[in-house]
Amino acid sequence: MKKFGEWGLYEMKNEDMLIQGNITILDAMKCLDHTAKKVLFIVDGARRLQASVTDGDVRRWILAKGNLDAEVCLAANNHPIFLTEEKENRAFSLMKQRKIDAVPILDDGHRVIKIITAVGGEQEELSTELSGIPVVIMAGGKGTRLYPYTKILPKPLIPIGDVPIIEHIMNQFHRYGCNDFFLVVNHKKNMIKAYFAENDMGYHVTYADEEIPLGTGGGLSLLNGKIQTTFVLSNCDILIKEDFGKMYRQHKSQGNLITMVCAAKHFQIPYGVIEIDEKGGIKEMSEKPSLSFLTNTGCYFVEPEVVANLKEPVCLSFPDIIEKYREAEAKIGIYPVSENSWLDMGQMEELRRMEEQYGKGDAE
Repeated sequence: MKKFGEWGLYEMKNEDMLIQGNITILDAMKCLDHTAKKVLFIVDGARRLQASVTDGDVRRWILAKGNLDAEVCLAANNHPIFLTEEKENRAFSLMKQRKIDAVPILDDGHRVIKIITAVGGEQEELSTELSGIPVVIMAGGKGTRLYPYTKILPKPLIPIGDVPIIEHIMNQFHRYGCNDFFLVVNHKKNMIKAYFAENDMGYHVTYADEEIPLGTGGGLSLLNGKIQTTFVLSNCDILIKEDFGKMYRQHKSQGNLITMVCAAKHFQIPYGVIEIDEKGGIKEMSEKPSLSFLTNTGCYFVEPEVVANLKEPVCLSFPDIIEKYREAEAKIGIYPVSENSWLDMGQMEELRRMEEQYGKGDAE
């Protein structure tokens, strides 16, 4: 998404990019979100550089091990790139050569004294990475969780700032070169069609009308014969701030039939949990235990045979379809993203978060 331009150099003197090796994978993902950089540096108590860990390192660990509570040092690169003080003036050329956007500067004791990062001068441009990839958006639900908003508007047209949620979704894919959008519509569908008829977005919109509710998977049967290539499937109430180009490359390189985008979540149970043994006694007591897990975001990369195999319009959720293929031992993959990269408008609290992040206009 970003063109490598004439980068400026910024000297970071805070601790945001320095972490301890014993924090969890999940906490490292949160740190990556917080810094808005793609790399963290692991140091010991004396600030001596031990390793580096990138968003790609974290993603590969999750795909291989699936353990969000493991120590991040297990996923790290133990031979990180760095410069010494006397060679600091080489930072720009090194970052450009190695295609990295941060390099730590070390003193004679191998301690991190500063981090040089590349900022400024990066020019955003439309990518063509997903050119020719259609996007299917399930836009037919009633949005009962968002009542009373959806008593007036269909869920896809609920505004985030001045822009409806569905337009945010479409614009984010358009930036990657997607121009063909298929909207599966039902509830208040004429309002959705009227909106796009009155607002020229610069891309092509095709509608698939449900006569009866078909769920998040069954509606794909209406597109049988209309999609012949890999496509993106998205719910109409989510936003994901991640690199869709990387998702597509992983999907194709792994030869997946379906790749599910999953968010890492952490949840603390607000109660003490009691486990009972077979005799009715207390086996174990846990005070407010926490759980770390991956959850389905409602966004997928999908191969066209999934649509071709849906011969009749039957009510199905897309997870039901995934389970059918999983049982048949088809290749189903995941692409993990951080918790903060995923916003689900189906919850009121998340709707407020969307307003905070996107309320000034279109998704960035």
